[in-house]
Amino acid sequence: MGAHHMTEDVPLLELRGVSKSFGAVQALDKVNLSVPADKITALVGDNGAGKSVTIKTISGLWQPTEGEILWEGKPAHIHSPNDAEALGITTIYQDLALCDNLDIVQNLFLGHEKLRHGLLDETAMEIEAREVLADLHVTTVRSIRQPVASLSGGQRQSVAVAKAVLSSAKLVIMDEPTAALGVAQTEQVIDLIKRLASQGTAVMVVSHNLVDVFAVAEQISVLYLGRLVAQGPASDFDTQMVVEYQTTGQSTRANAPGVEGS
Repeated sequence: MGAHHMTEDVPLLELRGVSKSFGAVQALDKVNLSVPADKITALVGDNGAGKSVTIKTISGLWQPTEGEILWEGKPAHIHSPNDAEALGITTIYQDLALCDNLDIVQNLFLGHEKLRHGLLDETAMEIEAREVLADLHVTTVRSIRQPVASLSGGQRQSVAVAKAVLSSAKLVIMDEPTAALGVAQTEQVIDLIKRLASQGTAVMVVSHNLVDVFAVAEQISVLYLGRLVAQGPASDFDTQMVVEYQTTGQSTRANAPGVEGS
């Protein structure tokens, strides 16, 4: 039981008994979710299953009504998006929160501009922008001085991910990253997610596109009406099983992965 073994067993992020209610509506019901380090986890579920409530709770927009969130094995107090960012959690929402009128470099360093003698160090920022895009294999961008408004959906997703890398994120949560993308751009984004994970960043992909989920996920967690009904290695699931869990909360398959203690 060396120190290394210890860290392997401790999830990077863990929700323990997390519930969230809005008045009489129970949006999350005692969710035990674990996100391993260095891996790609998919969080799936139908509309209204609690996916976005879960993301917003992890990213500090909402506080859990009960339960706790652990980060690297220790209780975390995430009361705002700034708290989440400080821990190393970056959430990339569908709208990507990029500034269309600014170019790629300006977007990447927004709020963290590099200065030299009190002036913007454009050269240093350009070099670092090029490096991070090259590391993520983003090859389709014509110029890093392109306004973000001129980019395709896949390229915009790449800029948002590069920004997370520059902020030293340990966990990147991606909300429906392939929604509204064509086939080629979807492939770009799937490659991007794999590159990100191969560099040691944990990724949580929130999606209802099961083709994309099975293309990237190493672990799958399924929500049904605010409850976590199944969780395990992606290799333990197939599409039909996930569909059953999403629509009924259970699987008819005898060997299907469920949730311990449910």
